[in-house]
Amino acid sequence: MNKGRVEAFTDAVVAIVLTIMVLEFKTPEEPTFAALATEWSYLVAYLISFLFIGVAWYNHHYMFSLTKRVTKGIYWMNNLWILVMAMLPVSTAWAGRFISDVQLELFYFIIFTLWQWAFAGLSYVVMRTNREHHPEVAQKIRQMPVYRMNINVGYWLVWAIVAVLIFQWPPIVLIFTLVELIAMAISTPKDSDKLF
Repeated sequence: MNKGRVEAFTDAVVAIVLTIMVLEFKTPEEPTFAALATEWSYLVAYLISFLFIGVAWYNHHYMFSLTKRVTKGIYWMNNLWILVMAMLPVSTAWAGRFISDVQLELFYFIIFTLWQWAFAGLSYVVMRTNREHHPEVAQKIRQMPVYRMNINVGYWLVWAIVAVLIFQWPPIVLIFTLVELIAMAISTPKDSDKLF
């Protein structure tokens, strides 16, 4: 399967998701900064989700730059990954507008978790596809911080604590997501800026 076409399709979906997210932002009725400040919670959720997509795309690009071929399994796991990402505008809009509502923050948390699982599955399939003939590629994917985080028991313990705390203080979801994304953005593979 043509790797470039799969990457182009993915890039197009990511661009559409970003566009839809910004269109969800409702401009205030009054031309004042005070009116804009009333939308602060959506702006915060939007900025976190924008970072989310930026970090996701960077890691996806790195992984696809490494892989030597795209199989049917990679193609379908990639589609699952972008399907979950396409739900981000809905979860961002809800979480941003009702930042203290347990159900909507939980929905955002579920979408974020499903995205992680889909990305972990995609990473695994890409790694497995390259393992036999290109073990160096498989090893680089295994060393990706986002891949290592998904198999780290400590991370999932923190995740479980956050899942419980949502019911006490719903905005914890956005804080947890932000901290995780910043960590993922900072700790990228050393050779990720040397790809072409």
